[in-house]
Amino acid sequence: MIAPAVLHGAKVVVVVPAYRVASQIQKVIHGIPGWVHAIVIVEDCSPDDTAKQIEACRDPRVVLIRHAVNQGVGGAMATGFREALQLQADIVVKMDGDDQMDPAYLPRLVQPLIDGQADVVKCNRYQHLDALRQMPVVRVIGNAGLTFFVKAASGYWNIFDPANGYIAVRAKVLERLDLSQLPKRYYFESGFLVELGILRAVVRDLPVPARYGDEHSSLSPLRVLCEFPPRLFMGLMRRLFWRYIVHDFSATSLFLLLGVPMLLFGTSYGAYAYWSHIRDNAYASAGVVMIAAMPIILGVQLLLQAVVLDIYNVPREPLCSPLRRAQRDGA
Repeated sequence: MIAPAVLHGAKVVVVVPAYRVASQIQKVIHGIPGWVHAIVIVEDCSPDDTAKQIEACRDPRVVLIRHAVNQGVGGAMATGFREALQLQADIVVKMDGDDQMDPAYLPRLVQPLIDGQADVVKCNRYQHLDALRQMPVVRVIGNAGLTFFVKAASGYWNIFDPANGYIAVRAKVLERLDLSQLPKRYYFESGFLVELGILRAVVRDLPVPARYGDEHSSLSPLRVLCEFPPRLFMGLMRRLFWRYIVHDFSATSLFLLLGVPMLLFGTSYGAYAYWSHIRDNAYASAGVVMIAAMPIILGVQLLLQAVVLDIYNVPREPLCSPLRRAQRDGA
């Protein structure tokens, strides 16, 4: 258990999106340690008696916000983030209402933020093999496939388990985000990482095993396959534009600006030449082959170099100063 003195006066606020968690929400509330300043619970128009269960706890730290219309986990978190900022939180923690996230790890989750080692700390379930065996097979396969695409879109090549929603973030980082633009539903965790990547906030992984009870995930693999790749591609384009065109222009920028047109030209010309020669039942000359092949080869090489540099440029310098120093200096 973390001692209040170690917090250096920092206010920690836990935000809990609550939907169909009537049977678990009281256990979640009771498990949150006393040093947490406030617990903001956003009841997202749940059709069960989740709100009644929350009110029955009578915990003075609980701030209950009820949505008249269901907005999804992202919409609930945007509401919760705004409320946490209104409460003048220094650190905001997201915990789900289904009791899968062990509050015993809260001290380790917030400590790097207090020490100024990171702007965001995110849990990673994949470093505990025993807990991994308890994870549904569909989640293991889906998260493993999703991880690479989220890494590319966000630029956080150093993290794993991007779908894990157990996170802690400095309030000053939230203040720099347009909360109204955060993804509303299941894409929230991945989209949140993309927005953090544009800001170049430092994100650290924390190995934490997950807990699974009798709850069932309503996120289908088909929805992930259909909805996530296009949104991640658009997130990648946004990050590359802001990171390598607007905020900075480096060798990576040059490799991207040269590599993409070369690859597109070589592929397009090669496809056109192939079909035209097939139609005419003719053989392509060496010159035609080289005109198609060379841009493809050079384009791929330039893009590979851009990826290598992008991996090397993972954010390492936190945007936020340590809370202990900030408070000592009166910042």
